[in-house]
Amino acid sequence: MLEGTTDASIIARSRHEPEWFSVIFDRYFTAIHRYAAARSDPGTADDVASETFLAAFDQRDRYDLTCPSARPWLYGIATNLIGRHRRAEIRLYRALGRAAGRDDVENHADRVADRVSAEQLNPALAKGLAALSAGDRDALLLVACAELSYAEVARALDIPTGTVGSRVTRARRRLRTTLGFPALEVDDHG
Repeated sequence: MLEGTTDASIIARSRHEPEWFSVIFDRYFTAIHRYAAARSDPGTADDVASETFLAAFDQRDRYDLTCPSARPWLYGIATNLIGRHRRAEIRLYRALGRAAGRDDVENHADRVADRVSAEQLNPALAKGLAALSAGDRDALLLVACAELSYAEVARALDIPTGTVGSRVTRARRRLRTTLGFPALEVDDHG
C-alpha cells in the first residue's frame, strides 16, 4: 500500500491525519537510533531518537514538501539534539580512548558496554573525534555513520554542499594525522 509513497506525501497527509506520521517513524527510527548510538551512550541514544521523532512530528507543518525524502531532515534534527548532548559525546569519546583493555570496570554490564563500544570505536579514533570541531565532527559522522551524501548532509545541517566537503576533508585529514597515517595526495571530496 505505501510502497513508492514519498515521505513528503506521508508528512503532508499527517498534517490532517496525525496517525500517518507513524509511517515515517517506522521507516527511520532504527537508522536514527543507530546514528545516535554511534555518537552517544545507549541511554542518550534512546532519548535522542525519541526526541528526534517528537520534534519532527511537532515541526511537520514546516516540512518542505518539495523534498521527497525526510531522511536528511530527520538526521539534521538528530544532529542538533546530539549537539545538546555534545559534552557527553566528547566525554564518551575520551572515555573510549582510555577504555580499551580496561578490566577495572565496576560490574559486568558496564564491562560489556565498554567492550562493545571500544570494539566499535578504537581508542585513537575516539580521541581524534573528540578533538574535532563540532561542525567537522557532525559532517564526518553524517557521512560515515548515517551514510548521507554530501547534498543530504548539507540539507541536514543547513549549510552549503561545498562547506560539507571542506568539513569532511578537514576532519579526515585531522584523523589521519591523529591515527598516524600518511597524508594522501588524492582529492578527498568524493
